[in-house]
Amino acid sequence: MASADSSAALPAHASQAPHPAAKPGYGKRGAPDQQPQHPTDFAHLPRREASIAAYLDRLPDGADISVKTLAKVLPDYGQCALRTALRRLSEAGHLRRITETLPSDDGSVRWVTRTYFSRTPRDDAWWTSFHTGNVPTPDPAPPPPPPSPQRRSHSHSHSRTRAYDLLAALGRAEPRLTLSAADCASLEPLAEEWLARGATPDHFLRALTAGLPPEGVHHPGRFTRSRLLTKLPPPAPEAAPAARPPLRIMECTVCRAPGRPEALPGGICGTCRGEPLRHPSPLDPSPTDIHTRVQHLRDLSAV
Repeated sequence: MASADSSAALPAHASQAPHPAAKPGYGKRGAPDQQPQHPTDFAHLPRREASIAAYLDRLPDGADISVKTLAKVLPDYGQCALRTALRRLSEAGHLRRITETLPSDDGSVRWVTRTYFSRTPRDDAWWTSFHTGNVPTPDPAPPPPPPSPQRRSHSHSHSRTRAYDLLAALGRAEPRLTLSAADCASLEPLAEEWLARGATPDHFLRALTAGLPPEGVHHPGRFTRSRLLTKLPPPAPEAAPAARPPLRIMECTVCRAPGRPEALPGGICGTCRGEPLRHPSPLDPSPTDIHTRVQHLRDLSAV
């Protein structure tokens, strides 16, 4: 059983020098939606795994967490011990090794291998959803109940919005456009559309008050409505389409064999779990076929 201080910091010699960084695009990546750090984050792990997990948790994204590098910076553990520890961290839901596409500045893509680390242990279902780009998120708080229907008032009890206040301020900028409370409430939706299209308060006031007719304004409400319609700014530019989620291929944490998430429970393939080999079917792909298909996917994404 792990002791209460299983997530304690490593010896001082393990953290004196800065940890090496991986090649750009590779190395450690923090998984999304993790819980805040807590002294008991890794208390459920054996002491060695808890110590290594605490060290990995402190590393920044992009850190090189290959077995060879970890063996150099953590002299208390050799490569064999580190391989075993990383396997156990994978089985406990703290990490997964994933090869995925990374967009380049020239529009092409390249494949990189990242080790995603989660301080919060995740089950296989969560990692499968993450692999497909559908990260589970907590259920949002229920919306507040709608207010009871009330008759809209145009008096001082009106719920003042930014658009309403701009309309009410027209009279201070140009006395001939002083609007009543009823006018402000009636024109409020049009003013809100101006703001939704990016109009600033200065732009709004200048557009409505500049160049008034010399004969005066006989009906400020109707005149303001006409200007709100004829001088309506163009729609705001549409947001850029959301980036396509990267293509991902999960790999066995131990031997790096590619496979579907459901074929890698705990991030470990059947061979590394010691499962007996079943009699192969003529329809089963060979390891060479699998790697050929993976390379074919990479070639397609690079086109």
